[in-house]
Amino acid sequence: MPKAKYNFIYKDLKEKIETEVYSYQEMLPSENALVLQYDCSRNTVRRAISELTADGYVQPMHGKGVRNIFRPVEQAAFTVGGIESFKESSARNRREGSTQILQFAEITADEKIEKKTGFQRGTLLYYIQRLRFLNGIPLILDHNYFLKDAAPGLTPEIASRSVYEYLEGALGLTIATSKRTLTVEHVTQVDEKFIDLKGYNCMAVITSQTFDDNGIQFEYTQSRHHPDYFQFQDVATRKTR
Repeated sequence: MPKAKYNFIYKDLKEKIETEVYSYQEMLPSENALVLQYDCSRNTVRRAISELTADGYVQPMHGKGVRNIFRPVEQAAFTVGGIESFKESSARNRREGSTQILQFAEITADEKIEKKTGFQRGTLLYYIQRLRFLNGIPLILDHNYFLKDAAPGLTPEIASRSVYEYLEGALGLTIATSKRTLTVEHVTQVDEKFIDLKGYNCMAVITSQTFDDNGIQFEYTQSRHHPDYFQFQDVATRKTR
């Protein structure tokens, strides 16, 4: 099945859901209608719908069709269950996102970094510290470690736009899996330097290890969020026993 085809359908339907072309609780067009609309096979449509289901956008109902269950929220919502770039999540939340590069360096993993990130000692890495803005307000501080071998040619300019876009588009890397931990942690001096926390003494922190389709870790990120502006969503399904 051509990835580009079902991925196009997935993104097109996702955009229509997020922009409320299909309103909350509305039924999507039938499978037959989507096959005709996108000039593709049933399996391609089903793959796109399956991914929308996994990401919490729709709910298939046996014999009835597919219902939109996505409801836009007032706060920016970063979905824990999916893997997306800051650029993609900003667009999904209909916010204007921008990035300031605070640090960009080539480093070698030592014992401390190995314990923290999972990258073996001696591994060549890019370390990037990025301040993320939504609608002009600094709200997220990212500490990124990228495997240098997986991201040849990475520059601060690319990092200020989208590293994932570069990895997938220019280098053909397939981003497959991310293991994530969500914690609440005390603020650091760096947090306070760049983000106006309005009296808060804690940050919402997502720590992630991300792997390609060969099971190779290419990224470790600690993403520190202002607690006042974000809610974190996950999509869970109960397995039939």
